[in-house]
Amino acid sequence: MTECIPDEIRFRAPSRHELVARFDGGDMTSDAGCLLLRAADDRLSLTQRFANCFTDHRDPSRIEHTVEEMLRQRVYGLALGYEDLVDHDDLRRDPLLASLVGKRDLKGATRRERERGKGLAGSRTLNRLELSVPETAAADRYRRIGLDPEAVDRLLIDTFLRAHKRAPRRIVLDLDATDDPLHGQQEGRFFHAYYDCYCYLPLYIFCGQHLLCARLRRSNIDGAAGSLEELERIVTQIRARWPKVQIIVRGDSGFCRDWLMSWCEDESVDYVLGVARNARLEEKVGPLLMHAEQLCEARGRTVKLYTYFEWRTLETWSRKRLVIAKGEHSQRGSNPRFIVTSLRCKSIKDAKRLYRRVYCARGDMENRIKEQQLYLFADRTSAHTMRANQVRLYLSSMAYLLISAIRRLALVGTDMAKAQCDTIRLRLLKIGARLRVTARRVWVHMASSCPAAEIFMQAWHRLRTT
Repeated sequence: MTECIPDEIRFRAPSRHELVARFDGGDMTSDAGCLLLRAADDRLSLTQRFANCFTDHRDPSRIEHTVEEMLRQRVYGLALGYEDLVDHDDLRRDPLLASLVGKRDLKGATRRERERGKGLAGSRTLNRLELSVPETAAADRYRRIGLDPEAVDRLLIDTFLRAHKRAPRRIVLDLDATDDPLHGQQEGRFFHAYYDCYCYLPLYIFCGQHLLCARLRRSNIDGAAGSLEELERIVTQIRARWPKVQIIVRGDSGFCRDWLMSWCEDESVDYVLGVARNARLEEKVGPLLMHAEQLCEARGRTVKLYTYFEWRTLETWSRKRLVIAKGEHSQRGSNPRFIVTSLRCKSIKDAKRLYRRVYCARGDMENRIKEQQLYLFADRTSAHTMRANQVRLYLSSMAYLLISAIRRLALVGTDMAKAQCDTIRLRLLKIGARLRVTARRVWVHMASSCPAAEIFMQAWHRLRTT
């Protein structure tokens, strides 16, 4: 027997009213907050400059969607929480998103034309952005859009430089690698014993909230592999604009390599790097650990003591370097930690400050990686080739830059000044609205009961005027 699906929902509410729900509200959207995304995009000219990194070999007279429009659609979609290409087969009917992307033909489109997707591109069209190969794009019949990865790398740094009205006195470049689990037969797939899965090992470089590098790598390599090449190009581009800025490279013990520290010393770049524990170092700080244990027993709480000394490994380091040690003892036992730095340290107070205020501050970078990987879907690397997956990583990077710009430029002084990307999306981007399309305007009637209406308007004003 065939079961018919009802076209309405009826139930009795506690207020004794009968509630009736239907999908007949007309043109509506749950993403009215994408107005802020377009405002931030206009402020940075981000997708416009991102589009300049592509070479379009298509015949202009035969295309409906420009590269810039497709990139806006894809990047805005990621920021709004639509991680898969197939989501755009439904999003293409959204008049608001189409208007913000820049589709002019929507203004005169009928409802039937909008339902057929006249406004936005579908998943198959967008997929060609990811699968195109620059070397063959000119001759390929279907994938004729090529991306220049080096141009995107320069764009990330240029966006960081533009965010400053004047050169800062000091900047800190945070390096870190993380796992990107794979569940298929992707190119470059290897098993990583530490993460206990098949994965990629992307390298991220941040300066505060600014993303400077997002490089997809195979996982059968050293965690620091390729970091020197990335630092060379980043430092070169930064110093071309800010020749006198002090640059500090910061990372965990995975980046404590002699070749990296030697390059920093030769190029007048400072560093603060973690050092893995070993028997010789623990023996060196033995008296400090014993003193910390005695104080812990006397006070009944965790004790942390600091010291510093010149140190050189038996084989791997080419010279002596300054090592700072933290001797921590708690009820669970001793937990010594070590860092190596090129910064000056003349007292125990300096050692404590360098460890706690300079090195430990790198923990905030893990929040930035979490935003990139989880909330903006940088881990959606399900394409077969690494080139296509790198393009996806670039797309999520652009989405991160837009939301980060909203947080940095528009939310300062509000209770969302330090909100993560998913919180900004939930409170400011996912706003219900009724849409009304006329010949000259797209009217967006947002929910009157929106709890973040005041912050939204304040953010909009800042993005448009400051």
